[in-house]
Amino acid sequence: MDPNDTQALAALSALVTELRAEVRGLAERLAALEPPPRSAAAAPVEASEDDLLLIAAAVAAFLGVRARIRQVRLIQSTTWAQVGRATVHASHRVH
Repeated sequence: MDPNDTQALAALSALVTELRAEVRGLAERLAALEPPPRSAAAAPVEASEDDLLLIAAAVAAFLGVRARIRQVRLIQSTTWAQVGRATVHASHRVH
């Protein structure tokens, strides 16, 4: 084996070790800044009777007929907010 190859391999190995330590440190900093993600198996949130009545009234007002609500789920998503903002932005006139 060429001595230059040995030196290059040793330098590369030291660089990889240094990068791993840096990534580990960044992961620890990130873990300290962000709360851990909620598990999908978290306890379901119970909807109160008032909440269900409000949902039923909104559905009836939208559809124009009384509908049977079979399931209500709480969804943690920013998609609705993004779609709402896009709709508002698209409704404005651009001169």
